[in-house]
Amino acid sequence: MWLSLTCRVTLLCLLVFYSTHSFAQPASANDQVALKLDAAVARTLERNPRLIAYGYQLRAQQGRLLQAELKPNPELGLHVENAAGSGDFQGIDSAEMTLSLAWVLERGKRERRVDAARVGISLLEAEAEIQRLDAAAETARAFLDTLALQERLIQTDDAVALAERTAAAVKKRVQAGRTPAADLARAEAELVRMRLDREDIEHALRTSHRRLSAQWGVSQPDFARVSGDVHQLPDPESYARLLDRLEQNPDLSRYLNEKRLREAELRLAEAQAKPNWQLTAGVRRLQRSDDQAFIAGITIPLATRNRNQGRISEARAQLAITDADRAATRVQIETQLFALYQELQHSLHRAAALREEILPRIEQALKETERAYAAGRYGYFELRVVQAELLDARTALVESSIDAHRHLIEIERLTGTTVGSAVSYP
Repeated sequence: MWLSLTCRVTLLCLLVFYSTHSFAQPASANDQVALKLDAAVARTLERNPRLIAYGYQLRAQQGRLLQAELKPNPELGLHVENAAGSGDFQGIDSAEMTLSLAWVLERGKRERRVDAARVGISLLEAEAEIQRLDAAAETARAFLDTLALQERLIQTDDAVALAERTAAAVKKRVQAGRTPAADLARAEAELVRMRLDREDIEHALRTSHRRLSAQWGVSQPDFARVSGDVHQLPDPESYARLLDRLEQNPDLSRYLNEKRLREAELRLAEAQAKPNWQLTAGVRRLQRSDDQAFIAGITIPLATRNRNQGRISEARAQLAITDADRAATRVQIETQLFALYQELQHSLHRAAALREEILPRIEQALKETERAYAAGRYGYFELRVVQAELLDARTALVESSIDAHRHLIEIERLTGTTVGSAVSYP
């Protein structure tokens, strides 16, 4: 199981992007220490506080298995009869003393308890795998959020540079008396607004670094940036192939272990319907004749009323609930997979259209508009409209690319396999 987990975590590291630079050691604040995805996931799996806590639950279940394997202790009995009475039975001269050992015959109950405890360990291991995969996926999401903010910061830097260039061009025209001063005021206000947007992203990026490092229980990040490229889009497999791989979903696999547990509990309940027998053996001393004798006996409870009917009925119902829950979960996961796949295809199509069709045309339009503005054929309003269209298109491209990677992460989590092409980033 843990080998399978290692493979899945390795695949998860290829969800969104892959960097060939290894994680650098902590350095001075001025050094641009870059963190890659697989290093972040490895740290999470090693140090995540919730995963550490879950390990103690597994130890607790191992203790239950140890207890279930223990046989009942024998009972030592000492009985004195015909003593401290009246007549011939005064004192202890006529006493009969019996020293005995009694053993409980569980009739298969211990084996059933051990089976249930072992299946309980398997179920907890499956739960632990789910927790580890969830933690790895959450780290991938936090990593993607950080990478997205880095890309937005780059886009905002370009917007600031464009606003600075525009303000300088408008200022020249105002000084030449070819443009009203109001246009310069609007251009300078737009520049201030762009700089404020950049400041907002810087604050968000610092917070994102904290949230990412919190995945492995660290409050002070030791990296300055993450490594990756949101524009390197995945190449997903067909929906039919993804649907075939859905059985690898860890949540569905957990139900298989839970079913085994319910079946073991049912067998235990059926075994407990058989009452325990008690075997007794010992030695009796007859004080009056100074003789000794061996005794033996067996105690068999009569199961006339309580045959554990309630526990058996409950165990059967729990087994049926598990089957019903797995069927419902399967339908829910299939629905989620279909919706995510549709969203992934839409994001990929949208990103491709923006990159290949919309942005080249708007960039060309901006060049023509800037030349027309410099020649005095267009005013500031026309220039600003085209600039806004370009910035909006660039932002839409970034967001569509981020959405594609985000949908891919969720699909990876549902199927437990890599569906995108593995691409190395220089």
